[in-house]
Amino acid sequence: MTVLCVVSVLSLLPFATSRPPHIVFIVSDDLGFNDVSFHGSNQIGTPNIDAIAADGITLMNYHVQPVCSPSRATFMSGRHVIHTGIYMPFRQGTPLRLNLSYSLLPQYLRRCCNYSSHMVGKWHLGQNVLAALPTGRGFETYLGYWSGAEDY
Repeated sequence: MTVLCVVSVLSLLPFATSRPPHIVFIVSDDLGFNDVSFHGSNQIGTPNIDAIAADGITLMNYHVQPVCSPSRATFMSGRHVIHTGIYMPFRQGTPLRLNLSYSLLPQYLRRCCNYSSHMVGKWHLGQNVLAALPTGRGFETYLGYWSGAEDY
């Protein structure tokens, strides 16, 4: 799993100090470091991601768990996997979920900075109660699927 973070540099300009920066996290399963062209790959062209990265700040030194749910739980909660208790991906229909008492990144961003948070893609952090879904965990809108692998 790879996490790319881009913070708009427009917020760093003097005329834009009253607006907070746009924050975009791209969380992608099975994306290697050299699978985006802004890291130097000439095999896979990613011009749109490259443009976002060129105009922002990228995180280049990060570590993830070997599978999706533990990485997503750690990223969203700010807690290491040993504290979330999520070591493996959740199976479809399981009652397991990321602990509802944990505040997640979109909840913090709203509380501290009045950010609006939206999510597109794979959730895989619980689906058995409404409070465990993305819109119950701080995202205002969500478009995607709740469980692991999806067939197209």
